[in-house]
Amino acid sequence: MKKSVLYFLLLLFIQMGFAQSNLSWQGYFSYNEIKDVSESATAVFAASENALFSKNLATNVIKTTNTIDGLSGQTISSVYHSATFNKTIIGYENGLIIVINEADGSMLNVVDIINKQLPPNIKKINHFMEFEGIAYVSCDFGIVQFNLATMQFGDTYFIGDNGAEIIVNQTALFNGFIYAATNSGIRRANSSNKNLIDYNQWETIATGNWSSVVTFGTDLYAINAAGYIHKFNSGSNSFTGFITLSQPSLDMRATADYVIVTTLNSIYIYNNQMALVRQINTNQITDSNPSFTCATIIGNAVFIGTKENGLITASLSSAVTFENITPIGPSRNNIFALQATTSALWTVYGDYSADYNPYPLDSYGISKFSETGWLNIPYEDVLGAQSMTRITVNPSNENEVYASSFFSGLLKIENDKPTILYNQTNSGLESLTYLGPSYIDVRINGAAFDKSGNLWVNNSRIKNGLKVFRANGQWQSYSMDTILDSSEDVSMGRMVIDKNGTKWLCTIGDGVIGFNESNNVFKKITTGPDTGNLPISDVRALAVDTRNQLWIGTTKGLRVLPNVGSFQTEDQMTANPIIILDDNLAQELLYEQFITDIAVDGANNKWIGTADSGLFLVSPNGQETKYHFTINNSPLPSNVINDIDINSATGEVFIATAKGLVSFKGTATAPNDDLSNAFVYPNPVRPEYQGTVKIAGLLDKANIKITDIEGNLVYETISEGGTIEWDTTAFGKYKVASGVYMIFISAQDGVETKVKKVMIIR
Repeated sequence: MKKSVLYFLLLLFIQMGFAQSNLSWQGYFSYNEIKDVSESATAVFAASENALFSKNLATNVIKTTNTIDGLSGQTISSVYHSATFNKTIIGYENGLIIVINEADGSMLNVVDIINKQLPPNIKKINHFMEFEGIAYVSCDFGIVQFNLATMQFGDTYFIGDNGAEIIVNQTALFNGFIYAATNSGIRRANSSNKNLIDYNQWETIATGNWSSVVTFGTDLYAINAAGYIHKFNSGSNSFTGFITLSQPSLDMRATADYVIVTTLNSIYIYNNQMALVRQINTNQITDSNPSFTCATIIGNAVFIGTKENGLITASLSSAVTFENITPIGPSRNNIFALQATTSALWTVYGDYSADYNPYPLDSYGISKFSETGWLNIPYEDVLGAQSMTRITVNPSNENEVYASSFFSGLLKIENDKPTILYNQTNSGLESLTYLGPSYIDVRINGAAFDKSGNLWVNNSRIKNGLKVFRANGQWQSYSMDTILDSSEDVSMGRMVIDKNGTKWLCTIGDGVIGFNESNNVFKKITTGPDTGNLPISDVRALAVDTRNQLWIGTTKGLRVLPNVGSFQTEDQMTANPIIILDDNLAQELLYEQFITDIAVDGANNKWIGTADSGLFLVSPNGQETKYHFTINNSPLPSNVINDIDINSATGEVFIATAKGLVSFKGTATAPNDDLSNAFVYPNPVRPEYQGTVKIAGLLDKANIKITDIEGNLVYETISEGGTIEWDTTAFGKYKVASGVYMIFISAQDGVETKVKKVMIIR
């Protein structure tokens, strides 16, 4: 008994700790790709790629649930709401099941299917069917029982020939039998049989590949893979086809009054005589012409899931007017690149392979998030720019933005509207030439503004690979033949510019290229102890920190150039690994890690993204790893980090992953020039608040002392950047009592001071 209590307390502690940490996280998910829908009498539930939302039809309140709330970042394949138990069950492609108790919002992760000794590619959950408190879970290997009252798994049925695994797409209960639509026939067994784990108890009553089976009133219907609707004849124990669809069925379900069949381009709604009462085609939704994925009916409303346009609703009696009820968010979850300013966040979705191949080309738009919400600029408005891989905001004019296309050139956006696409016809940009004059492919990637307002870009796989679009509207090119081994074979990635005006470029095979126009000199940092000391010449990330060090992320680890000023003084620059002590053993920081991005926060900490190991936060010198976030200990939806950027005013760290965008609300903001804007939040601190008190608007290295009203010191620290946190304890020992606390702030030299107050209510 004691062990059980301790185990329960440990679980409670872990869950509470995770919930506390989530106070620092924010999710920015796309809900546009609807995987499945379910319903209750008063609400519709829609599962997107890795998030869930519901709409209460009585109050019109929309509720979202994502990894910040505890969902997995894996891909959802099915959702079901049990009205009897008031629970929503989410099934995933990897076999995970998450059960949400709608009464209190609690979640249970069920990993039994994940842990089964089966190939991982056959654990997908396809459908839930509830009968007498048991959810029959259709999977790519068979059927599993899940008790909705006890939240425990029961038997597993392998119903293929000789007990083999078989893809079960859907199950239905009809006249005392469980019917299973599989990729190898429709099979059934008596539901009262206590030995259904014996495959011999399951009989095949129809051969072929079947996508769906549902009970509707007193009849049973099924659809085969060809899109042929069949009705079951109890007398002959066979199915007879009677309706041919124009496309294969993607989904079939039944409500009390209707059968709803979904194909890619049409929704078919049949009444209890199986007469077609409504057909909705994609071309009727003129503003989006979506691809359908699923549909259901509640009362007189039809709810339609789509591939890229979210959840659409219309009246069953008059499906002329359509309303999109999807929560607003970015266009897609797989954000390839982003840039944060103090007032907005821009994202793009194009990509390329590990060897910089943009094919197949992407035709996606651009998204912007600001205080007014999300603005999604569709592909139709971006002037044909495909595979956009970087987004760059003019720091002198945030209404001027440039999107780099790794196929089409450089797109200029003014006041949120694309205005011109620069390419080989109207600018200094150039197309690849080695494939012949008729092939046009303008590969622009890394871009950065210098102090004079000039925009520098790299133009891959041509001789004059470094370009500048000057503030006066003129273009200039610089040949890279002298520094690259074979300029027409080299693809380039990110670019940064340091305080000396030196441009630093990532390349796939030539390491780091540096260039300074003051003397028109190129230099290279590559592999080998005498030529740069990189672990590999494939460089993917660059960042210049506040100490003028260049942090270099490669596909095989991390290096640091001690001072960017060495470009001016040394013929050959050398980067060094960071050596740390781990269990008293010297090790290289991030040894062999594929580093995708590096961002420097206001306290000179480094946020380092990786290709498969999540996100690291290390101290300014790299000797301390402050955080290592993964899908297992944080709301990160994926360990694949595509890009990172930081709002310098708020310290919010935006993290683009392969499965969605999240942010971490850090305190490392950029330091202020004075203390005139110093402030404290939250203030007052109320009893229900579980976070820390932030004191922002600080100078770097300011001294902060906090005392009670009688002058007793309870906390003291030195700021690193523009913000510090106080956990409302007296030097970490105990929570301070209710009352007013004085905050004394002074600059490092003591010349400037500020006094603030904060009220704490326990």
